[in-house]
Amino acid sequence: MSQPDTDTAAQSPSSQQEPQIQTDGRRSHSEQMNQPAQTSQSESSHDGKDEHALHTNLKRGMESRHLQMISLGGVIGTGLFLSSGYTIQQAGPIGTILAYSIGALIVYLVMLTLGELSVAMPVTGSFHVYAEKFIGPGTGFVIAIQYWLTWTVALGSEFTAAGLLMQRWFPDSPTWVWSAACIILIFTLNALSVRLFAEAEFWFASIKVFAICAFIVIGLLAIFGVIPIAGYQHAPMFGNLVKDGIFPNGFMPVFATILTVNFAFSGTELIGVTAGETRDPQTAVPKAIRTTLWRLVLFFIGSITVMCALIPWRQAGVGESPFVLVFNSIGIPYAGDIMNFVVLTAVLSASNSGLYASTRMVWSMGNEGMIPRWFAKTNRRGVPMLALCAAMAGGLLALLSSVIAASTVYLVLVALSGLSAVVVWIAIAYCQIVFRRRWLESGHSTSELKYRTPGYPYVSWAAFILCTASFVLVIFDVEQRFALVAELVFIVACYGAYFLQQWVRKRKKATEADDLDTPWFARD
Repeated sequence: MSQPDTDTAAQSPSSQQEPQIQTDGRRSHSEQMNQPAQTSQSESSHDGKDEHALHTNLKRGMESRHLQMISLGGVIGTGLFLSSGYTIQQAGPIGTILAYSIGALIVYLVMLTLGELSVAMPVTGSFHVYAEKFIGPGTGFVIAIQYWLTWTVALGSEFTAAGLLMQRWFPDSPTWVWSAACIILIFTLNALSVRLFAEAEFWFASIKVFAICAFIVIGLLAIFGVIPIAGYQHAPMFGNLVKDGIFPNGFMPVFATILTVNFAFSGTELIGVTAGETRDPQTAVPKAIRTTLWRLVLFFIGSITVMCALIPWRQAGVGESPFVLVFNSIGIPYAGDIMNFVVLTAVLSASNSGLYASTRMVWSMGNEGMIPRWFAKTNRRGVPMLALCAAMAGGLLALLSSVIAASTVYLVLVALSGLSAVVVWIAIAYCQIVFRRRWLESGHSTSELKYRTPGYPYVSWAAFILCTASFVLVIFDVEQRFALVAELVFIVACYGAYFLQQWVRKRKKATEADDLDTPWFARD
């Protein structure tokens, strides 16, 4: 049985020691370096002494099972269910499997570095907080904006997808009605409590996981001839994988697919965002990380292998989901409706996680003083409502741009959001390298860390180099070159906005200081 809801448990005397997050953003760097593992606990001990403490409490309402499903839910989206056939057509069966294998390795290396940081400093909005500490405040601001944009743009596309999916069952109804229903549902789940968000995400993700597992099991039975499949008089086995050669379209499409896979795997880093609101992060975070790689291999590579074995690669995903093609070929009734329901839950899951991640990034920026601090205020349930409204507003603007300016503004936003996730990964890997070095320089030993990145520094540098290469080598893909240019311009603009903000603040402080030094009778 799951533990009681945090909101209810908080009322009982036995739960008064439940840790809460109160980051005031003003602790000295040396203090943070000397006691990183106690960040959330020490910050929660102010009990109202800090001027913001009464208004910025986030509750630890997530359990280990929630954390694992949220990580999976952030990765398994509509791309696997709908677009995987197009990927197979581009790179071929073996090329696609190779691309997903390399992508899974890169993600796992990043997760190993993120694990050390998240356990040592389990703070909500972790990525930009780490970047601010270990790279610089300007980079922290850039990373926060990048990650916020990634999920904000995703929100707009998911809301649109929800409306389109519902039209399969209600063809005469307007799309915007179902999109609005999705918006209200997701906003409500995030507004009530972090526990309710996590519980909803757990079940949304569970449906996706069950569907993929069923697809793999049924597909394997068909591959080995246990159950019949249309078009084959014998067991298909794996001949389709190499029927037209290992790389039928050459190796360059495989490279382009690797870039696409990196974007598809973005979402695993949600573990870092949720660490600050997870019960016992020292246990839950490492457990979630350990299961990430094999689940990515099972769900993505397993389902891709089954698709390629049962469907000739040139026919995969031509106007229909590969999942539906396989189920129809095996003779499963209502295959289209079943997959429409699964994809709908995938959309709800992605938008649920997206709104949560976007909200916590806004909250964290307010908490760190990068934007007005009232964005960090929370209600009695520990929900940052102002940040939630700001995040939803961003998603609605992205949705609006997809309708009004799809070929201009929205196109640029999509291009930026794709590479922004890779930029965040680069920052995570580099932050862990700097963190470990400073940890040792401050007189601590690695044995004091509750979770250590295995194979340091090789794993850490491998994550940094592979992610950087994924970012830079986009220039060789003609179709995605625009995204790289747009991303570089956006990064420069973000740094410019940060330094302009700092300049304005310094001028304001200088003016206030001059006013204090000037006698009242001499002022204008």
